[in-house]
Amino acid sequence: MYNGLAYDSDEGRDYAAAITAVMTGEAYLQSARIAAKLGAFSEYALNREPFLEVMRMHRSALQNINTNNVPADLIKAAQECWDLAVLEGTVHGFRNAQATVLAPTGTIGFMMDCDTTGVEPDLALVKFKKLVGGGTMKIVNNTVPAALSKLGYSEEEIQAITKYIDENGTIEGAPSVKPAHLPVFDCAFKPQRGTRSIHYMGHIKMMSAVQPFISGAISKTVNVPENITIDQIGDLYMQAWRLGVKAIAIYRDNSKRTQPLNAAHGSKAKEAGARAAEFKPVRRKLPSVRRAITHKFSIGGHEGYITVGMYDDGQPGEIFLVMAKEGSAISGLMDSFATAISLALQYGVPLRVLIDKFSHVRFEPSGHTGNPEVPFAKSIVDYIFRWLASKFLPTEEQFQTGVHVIEKPNTPVPEEAARNAGPKPLNDLKSMYALDDAPTCAGCGSIMVRNGSCYKCMNCGETSGCS
Repeated sequence: MYNGLAYDSDEGRDYAAAITAVMTGEAYLQSARIAAKLGAFSEYALNREPFLEVMRMHRSALQNINTNNVPADLIKAAQECWDLAVLEGTVHGFRNAQATVLAPTGTIGFMMDCDTTGVEPDLALVKFKKLVGGGTMKIVNNTVPAALSKLGYSEEEIQAITKYIDENGTIEGAPSVKPAHLPVFDCAFKPQRGTRSIHYMGHIKMMSAVQPFISGAISKTVNVPENITIDQIGDLYMQAWRLGVKAIAIYRDNSKRTQPLNAAHGSKAKEAGARAAEFKPVRRKLPSVRRAITHKFSIGGHEGYITVGMYDDGQPGEIFLVMAKEGSAISGLMDSFATAISLALQYGVPLRVLIDKFSHVRFEPSGHTGNPEVPFAKSIVDYIFRWLASKFLPTEEQFQTGVHVIEKPNTPVPEEAARNAGPKPLNDLKSMYALDDAPTCAGCGSIMVRNGSCYKCMNCGETSGCS
């Protein structure tokens, strides 16, 4: 582009091939001179003839470059360095088994203030980079003014054209631009307000032009449009193989939910994000006639009632809290709290999330409850949500929230025996829970249980000294 040459053109490919030939030829020439002082690499003797044949193949590939498309001094330099590399390598060998690869662009291009590095075309004349901390950074191609100057445009025309590109993201439609010059400014991505871009075979042909002068492979992205078919991608791989390309990496536009670089703010990924941001939660109200359960509780002398209204699938959709001492501050706060939780449930907040958030909250009143599933409550809120866990969560999750699961017998027992036996917790409360003198857990605030001469927390596993 800087020299007024199109990326997808014979002139552009010959120019890139000549530059690559000079770089790799000079690298092998220097490698041979180092070998003259330090010796060749360890296995060179076993590979001497095949290695020299590869060097000669590199040199003979210069014959495929059309010298009419390359400055005379550049093609002369390429021929001289390869002649010397083969000559000195035949005498001294080579210190390096490989000298060059072509790396991708990426962050190093921004650090070097380059529009591209390697053999990549520019992504777009104007592009937007997503930043890790949020937001975007606008990146404008800096080569365009020089290219326009090479093509013979005046200073006034260059200023008008670059201003148009900055505002529209494309050179198509810019004032004074000749249609024949548009291919010079084609990039990998089609601009939002334009129609032109480099065809994916243009990427493959450029890689094929420089591959004969690269020791290893080329790490380069072949950008393909979003609407490309499977058959076209298969043909792309076959074409790359036929043209002698060692490796390719295909990227289909918008194939990822987010991509770091886009041709414009209005990319499809951004539009999809905008649509997602417009989502509004929907309240799922309970039917007019609904099933409900009511539970009476007592915590530290404060009695109250919990009523849970349920959907047809048995999941809770609302709760009501009534304290025995109506008109008290606690009663008013609990009523308001229940309304907020009911709205959260109806707007789709999972019950498990609420239970994890509010269980084990500590404040007065607290104390024994008489409920074997929740024998000790740190607060009214703690009791409410652990009781909800005992009714609506699976057994495994009940254990995690500190509920003492009641064993359900598999065989029926006589009514009198069942009444005398009472509920039987899976964990023996008398032997495992010394609640009268047990301290609170420093990690989660639960009441700890005696473990030898120390205590351990049945909720999070914290210990006070004993393992």
